[in-house]
Amino acid sequence: MARSVWKGPFVHPSLIKKTSKQSKDGSKRPIKTWSRNSTIIPEFVGHKFEIHNGKKFIPISVSEEMVGHKLGEFAPTRQFAGHTPAEKKAAATSAPSSPVQPSASSGAKDGKK
Repeated sequence: MARSVWKGPFVHPSLIKKTSKQSKDGSKRPIKTWSRNSTIIPEFVGHKFEIHNGKKFIPISVSEEMVGHKLGEFAPTRQFAGHTPAEKKAAATSAPSSPVQPSASSGAKDGKK
C-alpha cells in the first residue's frame, strides 16, 4: 500500500541533514546509509550514496531520473547466478551414472590375486 499523498515522501531525517551539510561544505564524500526505504528527493541530485544491501554497501550517484524512486531500488539484495546452459544439461544426462569398473587383469599386474 502506498504512502498517503498528504504526508509527502518518506526521507530519513539524517539523510536530509547530511546532504544539506555536504551542499554547504562542497565535499563529495559518499553518504553511507541503511535507509533503503527513503525516497530520493531533488535535493539528493548530484550526491553520492553508499546503500547497504544486507551484505555490503553499493555506491550510487544520484541523477535526475532517480527522483521519486526509493534508494533500495538501486542496490539489489540478490545476485542472479544465471541459468544452466543446455550443453551442460545434455552432458549431465548422457554421462554414465556409475563409475568405471577396473578390469580383472589389473589385479594381476600388481602380483595380487
